[in-house]
Formats: sequence, structure tokens, C-alpha cells
Amino acid sequence: MKKSTTGLLLGSALVVGLSGCASSAQQSSQGSAGASSDRSWYQHPAVCGLAGSVIGGSLGYATSGQSDEERNTAVGATAGAAIGGLLCADRTPEPVEAQCPSYGEVPAGVAVDAEGCPLDSDNDGVPDYRDQCPGTPAGVEVNAQGCPLDSDNDGVPDYRDQCPNTPAGAEVNALGCEEGVVLENVNFEFDSAQLTLNAREVLDDVAERLANNPGVRVRIEGHTDAVGSDQYNKDLSQRRAESVVSYMAQRGISSDRMMAVGYGEEQPIATNETDAGRAQNRRVELDEWN
Repeated sequence: MKKSTTGLLLGSALVVGLSGCASSAQQSSQGSAGASSDRSWYQHPAVCGLAGSVIGGSLGYATSGQSDEERNTAVGATAGAAIGGLLCADRTPEPVEAQCPSYGEVPAGVAVDAEGCPLDSDNDGVPDYRDQCPGTPAGVEVNAQGCPLDSDNDGVPDYRDQCPNTPAGAEVNALGCEEGVVLENVNFEFDSAQLTLNAREVLDDVAERLANNPGVRVRIEGHTDAVGSDQYNKDLSQRRAESVVSYMAQRGISSDRMMAVGYGEEQPIATNETDAGRAQNRRVELDEWN
């Protein structure tokens, strides 16, 4: 039998065998997610690559003359190995992630979006058909019912609450406070109404909560210690209160929602006989303005 005939017959037989392996491997990979670990030895890409090498080499040898049979055989073997490996490669599809959060069984008639997910108009992670507080502002943390968190259960949600740690059972105003609250660390440069950098950072948080509580008006109260004359201290406290109002206005709080009042040294909360007491008396308070 001629070389070409022998090579072609051998190559054809191996092609048929390799095709069967590849077909079986593909069916196995489509059968289940774990099929790739259950494949037969002859379906492994390395085995298929070896078979492909033999096939390619046989075909290269069969179709070459004496002068180029070695080169053609090598080229055919290399190409066959690559093709064989690809044919038997694991084509198990990657698991598809669910497009919707796990809402459980969705009742009939619930409105859904293009992906078939229940509508969540305020994007808080709680679908509309379960959401007891629709329209929650973006970024506000909510509970399982879709309502903003209220850590101290005072009826004022955390994102609006200027006093987030009110004792249980205490009556609070619209700011979430029992009464006026001292704005800790809202300080000024010495003998000045110039806010410190740290004071601005504190007021940024206050302004954010007020922005989320648009129906509330506030009174900004300035207080000083007893060093200096009564009138000087009252004027200084007024300028400091107005400085806070001005900064809050820059942060987006409407000026007609705020009132500045300077009390000077009239309402001390500690003794003026010590440095610590005087430091407590130099303060800014925030209260609801009815």
C-alpha cells in the first residue's frame, strides 16, 4: 500500500476517534456544572492534543514528498496538537449570577423591570411592594421594611437626627434632641468670629442633617465666658452665631431657616472661675426655632 494511502487511512481513523471524544466532552460539559471533573481520560485536552498531533503528523506525512516529509510531518503534528486540545477544551459555561436580589417568591401582579426584578423606585434594596417608606433619599441606610434607621428609636431617623443617642423614652423635638444641643468642637480663633477648620467639619455634618430635614427651622445661639465686659461678650457671641449661620448657608441651608442669637455671658453652664469651666461656657448651641 502506498505511503499516502496508509497515512490518509490512519489519519481518517484518528479524526473519527478524536471527533467522538470531543463530542462526548462537549456533551458532558453541557450536562452539569461539575462535569469537567467527571470526564473520561480520553476526553482530557492533553490526550486529545496527543491524538491530534498523531493525526496532523499522519496527514502531513501522507501529503508530502520525500524532500519535505519531515518538515510537513512536524508542521502537521504541531497544528493537530493545537486543534485537538481546543476540541476537547472544557466549555462548561460560567455560572450566571442572578440579576435580582433574592426576594423570595414575588406575588402575582407585582410590577417588575426589564430584567424581571420587582421595582425598587428609591433604590434602597427593598422592593416597592415591601417598602413601607418609599422615597427614601439616596444613600440612606434602611431596615428590612425599607425605612431609614432610627438607632435611638426617638421617631427621628438617624440621617436627620442631630442627637442620635437620646435616652430611651425621652421626648424630643424635630431635631431629635430633648432641648438645645451644644455643638461640640465648634470653636473660633482667639477673640474672633473666625471658625476653625475642625469647626467647619462639624458644621458640615450638621448642615447635611438639616438638609435632610427641610421642614425644621433652627436657632443658632452664641455663648461666651465672663472674661471681658458684658457688652463686648454679647457682641462677640452674636458675631460668632452669625458666622455659623453664614457658613451653614454656604452649605445649602436657606438663611430663612436660621436665626442667630448672641447671649454673651448671660447663660453659663459651668463656673467661670476655672479654665475648664470657661471653656464649657464658650460654646455654640443648636435648638429648634418655632
